Amino acid sequence: MANTTNSMVLYHGSMLTHAHKCCLLRPARLLPRFHSSSATLAVKSRASHGSLAKWGHKWKRQFVRTCSTSDFVIANDEKYGNKQVVSLSPRLYDYVLKNVREPEILRQLREETASMRGSQMQVAPDQAQLLAILVQILGAERCIEVGVYTGYSSLAIALVLPESGCLVACERDAKSLEVAKKYYHLAGVSHKVDVKFGLAADTLQSLILDGEAGSYDFAFIDADKRMTQKYFELLLQLVRVGGLIVIDNVLWHGKVADPLVNDPKTISIRDFNQQLVEDKRVNISMVPIGDGMTICRKR
Repeated sequence: MANTTNSMVLYHGSMLTHAHKCCLLRPARLLPRFHSSSATLAVKSRASHGSLAKWGHKWKRQFVRTCSTSDFVIANDEKYGNKQVVSLSPRLYDYVLKNVREPEILRQLREETASMRGSQMQVAPDQAQLLAILVQILGAERCIEVGVYTGYSSLAIALVLPESGCLVACERDAKSLEVAKKYYHLAGVSHKVDVKFGLAADTLQSLILDGEAGSYDFAFIDADKRMTQKYFELLLQLVRVGGLIVIDNVLWHGKVADPLVNDPKTISIRDFNQQLVEDKRVNISMVPIGDGMTICRKR
């Protein structure tokens, strides 16, 4: 039987990003059993000097449970009923990726993109797989993507569209768009993709003026974060009742939950998330996959 240990750490709220895999439990409850080979938890303050006392009430005392394969998180609020959820460790995420069905053409595109500037902007294989299956479940034929980059997510969508389907792909970077177009051709889906080079807001407004409001089944937003609300409002006009709008990067590397981070992009995403919770025009589900995705169904 594995040895059992309890651990307690002090942490500062600003540490809670995707790079810090600490598991936070309520102080009132300790989970006593975990494997003795648990990874070491390093706790660092954002400040480079000073004692813990300097932070006063900004520091909280929390209990941590880890295991050799993954971490578990329990919400601090007792009203959530001690529900345990998995926090992906590198090992567990590697396992997830090994269980993704990634077509060979997508693998090739992913590997080429990995050597390019800004490669971190590309969605991960598990995210693309989710987008594709949402399109299939919905039976979508007309889709829009705002922010194509090199085309990994748009290609994943185009591959599952019917032959008569169409994806309007909006991108303003010519260099990355050329890579996307190359892979549309290699995958044999160029006839399904209507590439729109230029500002996405202009493209979406043009579609509305052309009488295409309410004629799209599915949309994906993965572009300038400060423009997310604008894109969402335009897409809400273009997507039909019962259609889906998916927004990427809604967790923004954990910055949205850090009150000390208040740069323009973080604030815009945080504000958008809050507005979406209160928006009765859509049903929503925030999914902690990749950098966070929110799925919206137009009511």
